[in-house]
Amino acid sequence: MKIPVGVSARHLHLTKEDFVSLFGYEELTFLRDLTQPELFASNETVTIKGSKKEINNVRILGPFREYSQVEISKTDSYLLGVNPKVRKSGDLEGTDFITVIGPKGEISVPVIIANRHIHITKEEADSLGIKDDDKAYIKINGEKSGIIEVFYKVSNSAYKELHLDLDDANGFLLKQNDEVEIIQ
Repeated sequence: MKIPVGVSARHLHLTKEDFVSLFGYEELTFLRDLTQPELFASNETVTIKGSKKEINNVRILGPFREYSQVEISKTDSYLLGVNPKVRKSGDLEGTDFITVIGPKGEISVPVIIANRHIHITKEEADSLGIKDDDKAYIKINGEKSGIIEVFYKVSNSAYKELHLDLDDANGFLLKQNDEVEIIQ
């Protein structure tokens, strides 16, 4: 079964409280929809700062969440001087923290490298006998082909798509909306 690829650049998710600490107002402003239902890129950006360097213009994704987290690539981690764990979104126990700087303040936020995952609806997962966090294997064809292990991310509403960070996508010469094949 073929599915499209979604390439995820560095970004962050915030609680409303953390957002207010950084910006001094209470609502994200809409920039554009993302492929996953109800998710959007906001106009707001921040600076993330590690022990070595900082990266400006890091996009905040909405809506607000029950937890704050920064998602970066391994390449970003070398530049910043942080050592994030590869984790499922929201699995923040034992993770490093990074400084997030906004126009009205700064806070310390957990930082992760998001695991490779396939978004799938609960309805489709149930019909296929798939549970959240089940493993799958993806075959990538092309100049730099390969097989990678990924995990299912089951939710009530989802656009079926493989999410890779920029390092993984670049490593296989993949771009947004390229197609890959689920082989298990």
